[in-house]
Amino acid sequence: MNMVDELEKENMKEQVPQFRVGDQVDVHVKIVEGDKERIQIFNGIVIARKGGGNRETFTVRRIVQGEGVERVFPIHSPHVVDVVVKKSYKVRRAKLYYLREKSGKAARLKELPRKKKK
Repeated sequence: MNMVDELEKENMKEQVPQFRVGDQVDVHVKIVEGDKERIQIFNGIVIARKGGGNRETFTVRRIVQGEGVERVFPIHSPHVVDVVVKKSYKVRRAKLYYLREKSGKAARLKELPRKKKK
């Protein structure tokens, strides 16, 4: 292994959150304001996942006051505290960029039934 691989392995998280494209998620992001820290929640639908290893990112899209907002989060970032899956939707693509042009009822996805834990 070269030095770059060793540095990347040091900075990777041990517990990577399990989610897929098409999941509605709450991303808990650590915000630093001056000397204070707080957790801010960004919720939306995962429309893309790309990259691999330490460089893996995911894109979350939501609608705020009728305007679409997207944020790209690195999975292994120390600022991403947690990713909580709220719902899962049936998708047939790896990237849901077509949702950018859709609005209202046209942007709906079919929900998958949640598996019950025993």
